[in-house]
Amino acid sequence: MAKVTVVGAGNVGATCANVLAVNEVANEVVLLDVKEGVAEGKAMDIMQTAQLMGFDTVVTGTTNDYTLTADSDVCVITSGIPRKPGMTREELLGVNSGIVKSVAANLLKYSPNTIIVVISNPMDTMTYLSLKSLGLPKNRIIGMGGCLDSSRFKYFLSQALGCNANEVEGLVIGGHGDTTMIPLTRLATYKGMPVANFLSAEKIEEVKASTMVGGATLTKLLGTSAWMAPGAAGSFVVESILKDQKKMITSCVALDGEYGESDICIGVPVVLGRNGVEKIIEIELTAEEKAAFKASADAVRSNNVVLKEINAI
Repeated sequence: MAKVTVVGAGNVGATCANVLAVNEVANEVVLLDVKEGVAEGKAMDIMQTAQLMGFDTVVTGTTNDYTLTADSDVCVITSGIPRKPGMTREELLGVNSGIVKSVAANLLKYSPNTIIVVISNPMDTMTYLSLKSLGLPKNRIIGMGGCLDSSRFKYFLSQALGCNANEVEGLVIGGHGDTTMIPLTRLATYKGMPVANFLSAEKIEEVKASTMVGGATLTKLLGTSAWMAPGAAGSFVVESILKDQKKMITSCVALDGEYGESDICIGVPVVLGRNGVEKIIEIELTAEEKAAFKASADAVRSNNVVLKEINAI
């Protein structure tokens, strides 16, 4: 019997809960929000599709009652204000750090053995905040961003190739930001063959650029942050954990010397299973990729410094 709590019943949280239910990732999903009635309403809306979609997962909603989240195997944090057009993820830092810190502490109070999956932005910083403020083992704190960025990378690759997205492989490492993520175009493949066999260097650079502003592009189109892919990516991470799938998924995790970095949470390939982060995969990077990763880490670390300045950690 697996139980998942999703905190934040906004677009991302509700989508994550819906995908968890439809795919029957857990037996029970609790959706929690601070706004009266929102989580309850969205949970009811999801449950009214159960007979239509054929799932048995039970979804319940609550307004800030953390007792209902007790004994959750995984807790997903989506709380915080969303990005608006022209707003960077980093601008969310001041407001969202207070929200995420409080939410994480309340979750741990009732589910001391839970694994935390962070979606709230700025995601790398919120993952680091959760790690430092909760004092949990690093394998139990996971940021979702790299999973989403890699999915977007594969989408843009498939569009350029004119192929099925499920036949494309690609990884995005580094920070979950428009200027900090690093699509590893050198390692991208189509049916096991390098995409460079099919696409020009110029087209590959175009795919890379589109990936890096993938979130911002959707924010401009929608007027707010995207939610379909982020919610589904959150569910994808949770499923790998609960079903012990041992999938290699780019995730924001704490590094302790890997990739030459320490005291930071940033996106790298990891194996996810029932214990959370079971292994960090170190890819042999080129000199150019190493320089890009260092620059990304420096940018992410600058936000972590701000957390200390505002006494968030």
